[in-house]
Amino acid sequence: MTDYPEVVIVGIGQEPVGEHWGVSLRELAGRALRSARKDAADLQPQAVYAGSMLAASASHQANLGALICEVTGLAGQAEGVTAEAAEASGAAALNLAWQAVRSGMVDVAAVVGVEKVTDVVGAGQELELLGASLDADYEASEGLTPTGQAALLLQRYLHENQFPREVLQGFAMIARNNAVNNPNAMFRRALTGKAYNKAPTAAAPLNAFDLAAHADGAAALILTRADLVPKNMPHKPVKLLGSSLIAGRLAVHDRQDPLFFEAAAVSVRRACLKANIPLANIDFFEYSDNSTLHALLSLEAAGFAARGQAWKLAMDASLTLQGSLPVATMGGHMGRGFPLGASGVYQAVEACLQLRGEAGENQISHARYGMIQSLAGTGSAAVTHILAG
Repeated sequence: MTDYPEVVIVGIGQEPVGEHWGVSLRELAGRALRSARKDAADLQPQAVYAGSMLAASASHQANLGALICEVTGLAGQAEGVTAEAAEASGAAALNLAWQAVRSGMVDVAAVVGVEKVTDVVGAGQELELLGASLDADYEASEGLTPTGQAALLLQRYLHENQFPREVLQGFAMIARNNAVNNPNAMFRRALTGKAYNKAPTAAAPLNAFDLAAHADGAAALILTRADLVPKNMPHKPVKLLGSSLIAGRLAVHDRQDPLFFEAAAVSVRRACLKANIPLANIDFFEYSDNSTLHALLSLEAAGFAARGQAWKLAMDASLTLQGSLPVATMGGHMGRGFPLGASGVYQAVEACLQLRGEAGENQISHARYGMIQSLAGTGSAAVTHILAG
């Protein structure tokens, strides 16, 4: 078996998630990368991997790799390329950077996830652009949206497993309550069960709190080999032990079981295999809570709950910061806000904060191994990473 060098994350940077009306896409990306480089003792990347879902369509900006290199002083010095995997684009960019450093082809790599949802003009355009993560010929063309698809699948999940709808409030409450102490989160007010139950319906049975709000944001990472970490690094590097990107079936009607995220399941198994870490060792899980439906099926696909049983985890304290499997530790997509293609990089930044012991009031005691997963569409592709402190 080939011995690969150890890949570490030595720099992190993030901008607050929200509505950045007066800030351009390039400014957001540039700020995040400059912050990450400063955090990494100003290591200079030889390659920049960018991830975004809507940059080319909503912001009319393709070739993000070149743009980010230009605004951060790396033009003519670094490779620059964009990864696109819908909402999992930033996570896909991290997968590419990990492969590049691990293979020895790149010594230092940067990952930037950036999204400018406020560049979308009107609700109609937003629905059309977001529908691009579905099958254009058989789903989006019929008017289906990611929200509508999640609602239909959650209705089926409720029917098959026969449990009280109100128990699902736990997922939104955990996310919102964890976001209270995240200075970069979009929503910083705790959520009560009463408020959840009074929320307006978005797409039955999903209510407004069951959906992650789309937002602007940018986050960045600096990766290198463990043997190249400068002696003046102000913090301990975080190891990126394993990474796996799996493409599944795009259209739900082509899947053997619409209530099982096969790509997510395979991605977890392969990431754990590459990291040589059993699932039982994972101390926290930054899952892709695009909606409550995504949270449920992510837990089951990963193997943290049996099929049709993940709803039970919302009934006790298992998923809280003090529980056996903390999730969405800095608010997740539902609490932090959901900057679409940039969200996977935010997850990595937040996992690094946990593993560096810098998560403040949300710090998980004795956190050693973390798993992050980003999903495209309704689980049509999945990217999983295993990190260690």
